[in-house]
Amino acid sequence: MAKQRGTKLIANNKKAYHDYFIEDTYEAGIALVGTEVKSLRMGKCSIKEAFVGLDGDEVYVYRMNISPYEKGNIFNKDPLRTRKLLLHRYEINKLIGQQKMKGYTLVPLKVYFKDSLVKVEIGLARGKKLYDKRDDIAKKDMKREVERDFKIRNLG
Repeated sequence: MAKQRGTKLIANNKKAYHDYFIEDTYEAGIALVGTEVKSLRMGKCSIKEAFVGLDGDEVYVYRMNISPYEKGNIFNKDPLRTRKLLLHRYEINKLIGQQKMKGYTLVPLKVYFKDSLVKVEIGLARGKKLYDKRDDIAKKDMKREVERDFKIRNLG
């Protein structure tokens, strides 16, 4: 069977963009077992409560929910198990240095297939204050109003 080309989105973390300022993004591979990959091909993944942590000199994703594969039987693993992320050494060293800065954290932004490999996009993020969130909502509303007015002018 020929390999598929391109990317296919599996899960997206919209809440991360609402709760954090995303400073930088990294693409990481993820260490999975066979039944997890089959479950991902069916689109059964959630990263809403997931977070990324550094343990020594390795990077892990915690609380990423991959539902058990229906036909997996005894080969299914725990859906919320900790999974290792695969990054280059210089990227890990850079993340360690940046996360030591006050207020920075790592969050998974999306999970997707790149060709036939499962990838996770992680973002170096700084938490938003409540007033920052309100500003973003106000800007989004203003943009929506402008687009609506523009659409009405073009139709009429």
